Amino acid sequence: MSKIILITGGAGFIGSHVVQLFVTKYPEYTIVNLDALTYAGNLENLKSVENAPNYLFEKADIQDEAALDRIFKKHKITDVIHLAAESHVDRSISDPLAFVKTNVFGTVNLLNAAKKYWIGELEKHLFYHVSTDEVYGSLHDGGFFLETTPYDPQSPYSASKAASDHFVRAYANTYKMKTVVSNCSNNYGPNHFPEKLIPLVINNIKNLKPLPVYGKGENVRDWLYVKDHARAIDTVFHKGVPGETYNIGGFNEWKNIDIVRLLCQKMDEKLGREPGTSEKLITFVQDRAGHDLRYAIDATKIQKELGWEPSLQFEEGIEITIDWYLQNEEWLSRVTSGAYQDYYKEHYGN
Repeated sequence: MSKIILITGGAGFIGSHVVQLFVTKYPEYTIVNLDALTYAGNLENLKSVENAPNYLFEKADIQDEAALDRIFKKHKITDVIHLAAESHVDRSISDPLAFVKTNVFGTVNLLNAAKKYWIGELEKHLFYHVSTDEVYGSLHDGGFFLETTPYDPQSPYSASKAASDHFVRAYANTYKMKTVVSNCSNNYGPNHFPEKLIPLVINNIKNLKPLPVYGKGENVRDWLYVKDHARAIDTVFHKGVPGETYNIGGFNEWKNIDIVRLLCQKMDEKLGREPGTSEKLITFVQDRAGHDLRYAIDATKIQKELGWEPSLQFEEGIEITIDWYLQNEEWLSRVTSGAYQDYYKEHYGN
């Protein structure tokens, strides 16, 4: 069955992998990529599909109600996969309101646009909201986040994502919209904007710059290869039960300091440096305000009910990731310089 799927945030890190997967795997679908192209949105991430006959791009902000109404009508959108979000915790601490505007107001605008366009047949169309494990707060005494874990967001970022999750579920309950929500752990892999831990460390090691580590580096995260997350989103979109929530994780917990040391070891090997060279760059800095100690996802539900599981072990995925960054130095230099933003102007006009 042909679908016209609006994927928001499709030029971002996770979104670009989702767009590429859907465009190539489902030629019978039309994929409309909506992205505001803020600092983390990069159309160069989508070169492999930009000329595909079933791919379209719309530069728009989910805060713009009129633009959303226009896009739904113009493209006759049948379903939504909503990834557009402000996502960096540090930025949320310095500017919480930007996260409220995009993650809360933007999500409600998108829900309203979908509800308005699909009125009278809401049961035929899916609104899939992609969220984060950070809405659950911090684990201190062992255990794992379940789909039933109470929300306890600890940063402005996670609070804004928690609010957006609640609005999606409220629209399902109040207006009978067909919705599904997934909450995923930390992603890593190609095309990751280098303010995040793994690409930042890779880039700094390459350039012999300090490797900043919060506190003592004891914070624990569950890591998932981004292409496995894209596969999970594909699975939930096609097999997920409306009204349900699915936790997505890698069954793969690492302390931040251990990841940094692993990257140091691997990078020294690949760059032909003396073992221990990169570890000397580790610099412990003052801990982030409200820094959650541990996140850990129990992804048993999606595994048992929908048949999804990660395809890569972390050590294999990190090798692929390092190699990608070392082989794509031009991409990295353009992103760190901001030059990648010229790509939109060159290919799409103003």
